[in-house]
Amino acid sequence: MFDGYDSCSEDTSSSSSSDESEEEVAPLPSSLPIIKNNGQVYTYPDGKSGMATCEMCGMVGVRDAFYSKTKRFCSVSCSRSYSSNSKKASILARLQVAGKPPTKKAKVLQKQPLVAKLAAYAQYQATLQNQAKTKTAAVPVEGFSWGNYINSNSFTAAPVTCFKHAPMGTCWGDIAEGVRVEVPNTDCSLPTKVFWIAGIVKLAGYNALLRYEGFENDSSLDFWCNICGSDIHPVGWCATSGKPLVPPRSIQHKYTNWKAFLVKRLTGAKTLPPDFSQKVSESMQYPFKTSMRVEVVDKTHLCRTRVAVVDSVVGGRLRLVYEESEDKTDDFWCHMYSPLIHHIGWSRSVGHRFKRSDITKKQDGHFDAPPHLFMKVKEVDAAGEWFKEGMKLEAIDPLNLSAICVATIRKVLADGYLMIGIDGSEAADGSDWFCYHATSPSIFPVGFCEINMIELTPPRGTGYAKLPFKWFDYLRETDSIAAPVKLFNKEVPNHGFHVGMKLEAVDLMEPRLVCVATVTRIIHRLLRIHFDGWEDEYDQWVDCESPDLYPVGWCQLTGYQLQPPALQSSRDSQSSSSKQKKKAKSQQYKGHKKMTSLQLKEELLDGEEYSFLQGTSDQESNGSASYYIKQEP
Repeated sequence: MFDGYDSCSEDTSSSSSSDESEEEVAPLPSSLPIIKNNGQVYTYPDGKSGMATCEMCGMVGVRDAFYSKTKRFCSVSCSRSYSSNSKKASILARLQVAGKPPTKKAKVLQKQPLVAKLAAYAQYQATLQNQAKTKTAAVPVEGFSWGNYINSNSFTAAPVTCFKHAPMGTCWGDIAEGVRVEVPNTDCSLPTKVFWIAGIVKLAGYNALLRYEGFENDSSLDFWCNICGSDIHPVGWCATSGKPLVPPRSIQHKYTNWKAFLVKRLTGAKTLPPDFSQKVSESMQYPFKTSMRVEVVDKTHLCRTRVAVVDSVVGGRLRLVYEESEDKTDDFWCHMYSPLIHHIGWSRSVGHRFKRSDITKKQDGHFDAPPHLFMKVKEVDAAGEWFKEGMKLEAIDPLNLSAICVATIRKVLADGYLMIGIDGSEAADGSDWFCYHATSPSIFPVGFCEINMIELTPPRGTGYAKLPFKWFDYLRETDSIAAPVKLFNKEVPNHGFHVGMKLEAVDLMEPRLVCVATVTRIIHRLLRIHFDGWEDEYDQWVDCESPDLYPVGWCQLTGYQLQPPALQSSRDSQSSSSKQKKKAKSQQYKGHKKMTSLQLKEELLDGEEYSFLQGTSDQESNGSASYYIKQEP
């Protein structure tokens, strides 16, 4: 139990820089208690007699509490350390020969005033922190803070467990409000970094609102931080790492026995797993490497794929540069688990269109990504009743993700893949067909939108946009049949999302952007994502397991640039941007309200009667109800 809050071990010095020389120790801040490994609380000098200075670590405290008859050392470990000069000097020499930066213990051996050593050690620590920030810290977003945004509006963020593809998504465990951690103490005047224990007051994705122990209901020093950051540790880390636990200056006089206070507060409390930082590090290791070659959708012709090379990997997201791009400006962003990327040779194996590269020889250093790295799709049995060309269905338009449209299967490929076209807007050569797998959550049976009260976008330019669209009439007039309901993916995971939850989401119309977003509708496994600050026509329908959704704090954790909510001036300046084009397309596609589910139930589709199993409303759906059309025998 005591290891959970003791400040240092017997063979490890505290984080305050030490001094072995007999020079005068520079005065330290007064009246600040520090918990040492023997459980006593020492106080800095206040000008009164009865004080002593440890000749090893520089600790100042009550003389009577010091070790040995001469009262020269604050603990047994300091006494032993002081007497082993020759051994430490040898270690220092070896470190210097090896060219490695001296450790904190090695710096103790340098004969210089304490102030100089404190400054040197602080500079060394700052260098390490800057190196870490260069690798993991996000580019700052001026004027936007998730913590302030959440607090000022009383928002709720989607929990990390909703995002299985994100770091720690499958091993988040019991991290919740009330969990205690050891964090840097910013309410302190000591020249070195010290720590104190804090409890989680509120969670928002990876971010947590923390409150130092001892502040009770006082929120004046509450602060937000990323739980997966390098400065967050489980209780007990300071004891094993030799770091001091120092109460915040604002409450240092609140208790006379801080050790007893911590014993009482921490008994029965939960903390992070001891290997938490290791799990975070492991969850941020990605199998895709730069220079790997993949097949990816051609963003200018959705019906085909092209070869692209991995240029960079950020948080599992890949910046792919099309192989023929000499200046590397022709790129495409997607997650490594995206259904838009495949191994080299995939297009040929399933019969998909493929743009052959003009580059006849593989460039130096480029190599094919192994097939096992790509997301596996569910195996299907196409031997019996299966999708056929000409069958009708409803599908999310990849060029206008706010719309679910009337669509047609244009070609059946191998391994369960289908080429789909949006009725009324297809190019004559089929260049805008797009590929969905039969198990894709982005295609739906006829009637899905009606029963779930989603506006279905009718075929453009056929006269249906001016009339209430009826599937029965449309199938009859086009001499078509609806794809059998039983062929569609009916799995609905218990995803954990709720309406109003905040998250970070990719703008799939501009996939290099990750934006502040909100879940506004839930149709079982289908989510309506709204980009904060933008109009509703920019919303996107996304599957609950989409790799393009991330917890709050993902950008900060991975070093990706987060796009804050758009301001009015920002929206106005986008009049000629791609979003404006998207808006114009959305206006052209909009149809009218459809007939009620009761009316549709009474219609005969292809000579057979359909009934609908309607689940809970999208406001209350928990992913357990069936929403599909059931064909009567």
